[in-house]
Amino acid sequence: MNPPNLILASSSVYRRELLEKLRLPFTTVSPHVDETPLQEEPPQATALRLAQVKARKIAETHADALIIGCDQVATLDGKQLGKPLTHDNAVRQLRMMRGREVAFHSALCLYNAMTGSMQAEDVVSMVRFRDLNDTQIENYLRMEQPYHCAGSAKSEGLGIALIESIRGEDPNALIGLPLIQLITMLQNEGVNAI
Repeated sequence: MNPPNLILASSSVYRRELLEKLRLPFTTVSPHVDETPLQEEPPQATALRLAQVKARKIAETHADALIIGCDQVATLDGKQLGKPLTHDNAVRQLRMMRGREVAFHSALCLYNAMTGSMQAEDVVSMVRFRDLNDTQIENYLRMEQPYHCAGSAKSEGLGIALIESIRGEDPNALIGLPLIQLITMLQNEGVNAI
């Protein structure tokens, strides 16, 4: 019996590159969903809900697949930071985060569209940012323009220079795809990377 089709429900180049590490054949499909948090929704609940919504959205047109959904929400003092989308918002976020620790909730789900089985997990990375001055913030934003990244920083790029330390279970989670947990989920569905 052939293994099921594996689909990454994301348009992120970085998530695609992470998944390529497993050397499993897969395709990517952008789910195009509304990522607005629900009123009073805790950050980790937002991330988990959106990861599942993305996977189910792709299942509507790919009923024979295992679908990987993921979403990331950054939080400071329990409040969601979201994607800045503009330069001014990114400046505000990075000023708030300088010298402080930010929680990045990287939600992952694996949805079996054939059986309806859903596995989901929130993988948290705690990131302490350097005490950056305004010039450093402006320089970084001008060079990397991370306006579509939760927390206004790309740790997989120059954003690593903003970071003092990272604590977490999976070094891939901060980039947006917790591979350690994904490997376990895939094994639960009978798919092995090695």
